[in-house]
Amino acid sequence: MTIGKLKLTTLAAVVAAFGAGEAMATTWNVSVWGKRRAFTEHIHKLGDLVAEKTNGEFTFNISYGGLSNEKENLDGISIGAFEMAQFCAGYHPDKNPTLTVLELPFLGVNTLEEEVAVSNAVYGHPATVKDLERWNAKLLMTSPMPQYNVAGVGKAPETLDDYSGMRIRATGGIGEAFRTIGATPTSVTSAEAYTAMESGVVDSVAFAQHAHFSFRTIDIAKWWTANLNPGTVNCPVVVNIDAYNALSDDERKALDESVDEAIAYYIENYGKLLDKWETTLKEKDVQKIVYTPEQIAAFEDKAAGGVREKWIADMSGQGIPAEELIQTVKDALKQARGGS
Repeated sequence: MTIGKLKLTTLAAVVAAFGAGEAMATTWNVSVWGKRRAFTEHIHKLGDLVAEKTNGEFTFNISYGGLSNEKENLDGISIGAFEMAQFCAGYHPDKNPTLTVLELPFLGVNTLEEEVAVSNAVYGHPATVKDLERWNAKLLMTSPMPQYNVAGVGKAPETLDDYSGMRIRATGGIGEAFRTIGATPTSVTSAEAYTAMESGVVDSVAFAQHAHFSFRTIDIAKWWTANLNPGTVNCPVVVNIDAYNALSDDERKALDESVDEAIAYYIENYGKLLDKWETTLKEKDVQKIVYTPEQIAAFEDKAAGGVREKWIADMSGQGIPAEELIQTVKDALKQARGGS
């Protein structure tokens, strides 16, 4: 045997021996953004559960902005740049049109549990599965959020007319809803929201409570709409299909069977945050605006029908079963409330 062949044979033996000891270890890179917060706690819990169930042989490396930004996470999944990612449908509705049904205004979802139910139903619809497969993505779980409300500076919008001319950070269907009452929505990212409001680029920001905390908009807000509740955004956690299929049976089982427990942990944790929110409003002397049922009904009357009809027309024009997806939401909501 020549020296060259001997070296190659020895190297191969070393690699094989090393590989034999490491073959079972799997680490997934997970792309999220911002900082660790209530919105990402289910991902951390999922990682803990998976590691525990596989004796540390399957772990997550969760990166906050180090792998990609939020608007490019789906692209990163599509090329296998990382194995798992979180994103929000409203950041790029053209890339995930089926998911935008969950961002339509005034769907009637009242609790985080109901948000999970309707999300799971839409995620499981064949049209949605096919939609995300274009990006080599498998929907794993949602990131349930309460109804969005608005924190802002300047004149408090005590009537719907006060929104006329207001520049508001609001994405997806929520943004379109505010457009119907004269506001001008903009889709700056969550990370840019504080600077946008501080500098006057926007007058207000529509977020769920955790995001007002995390991105510090509550630190400069003068008022808060307590019960406008126009809708929410849908932010799924997806995995790369090839990476998912490459898991061992035990790893895949550990992942799949940990989702419900991770979501339950998320909901419990979010409840604690809502308690903290009320305390913070008082401490910062933020004006709390409570609208009358008549005002909310007037907003819904303007926003819900027109935005929904336009969405149905746009989606149907793309060959997407829009009416069927809306019915899926209604059926899931009814079932979640004990209906049949």
